[in-house]
Amino acid sequence: MKSVDPREWSINQKLALVALSLGAFALLGSPTPGGAVTLNTQELAAIVESEVDHVTAEELAEWIAEGRSDYRLLDVRDADSYAEYHIPSAEPVTMRELNDYPLFRSEKIVLYSDGGIHSAQAWFLLRARGFAGSTILLGGLHAWMDDVLFPDLSADASLDQVASVERRRALSELFGGKPRSGSADAEPAKAKLPTVAPPAAVSVPKRRKRPHKEGC
Repeated sequence: MKSVDPREWSINQKLALVALSLGAFALLGSPTPGGAVTLNTQELAAIVESEVDHVTAEELAEWIAEGRSDYRLLDVRDADSYAEYHIPSAEPVTMRELNDYPLFRSEKIVLYSDGGIHSAQAWFLLRARGFAGSTILLGGLHAWMDDVLFPDLSADASLDQVASVERRRALSELFGGKPRSGSADAEPAKAKLPTVAPPAAVSVPKRRKRPHKEGC
């Protein structure tokens, strides 16, 4: 049987795995020291079946570029991974530290890890503790690298795609990345991660909104 790369899992597949793992935690004890977690299984099932709150890498990049301060960005990977590279403005917090980390329940919280499994687990834990504003960076750091730092920009974009290509190019350059023109130069670019420094608030081309479809 062909194995599937966890990075290619959908957000619902990742959340389903997390739901199972947290179910085991509920049987074996609290996953965080000094605190119990209450899980509503019906609510979790409904969340897994529907679209969970999330933000895309490009949306997050635009927030940082605009200098927004109405959210907290939490990197839930280990300390070594954070030190090697992290998204500008991200705060390091491990899963074990999350239970006592100073957060307000009224805050908008964006969680990310490498591919999404750990951030999904952190999301469940925060939601179980009443942090309704917690969200997940869709695709995690992998999506940030693919969509923001090293986006694959088509050289033969149509007129309708030109604005999108230029917007993605501007975001890539803003965060010290380098757009790719094809899959051949993907790995060399990713090997050269930029230094981490939050860019000054700047204006980048906005994404075009899709036209609203009227009902019948």
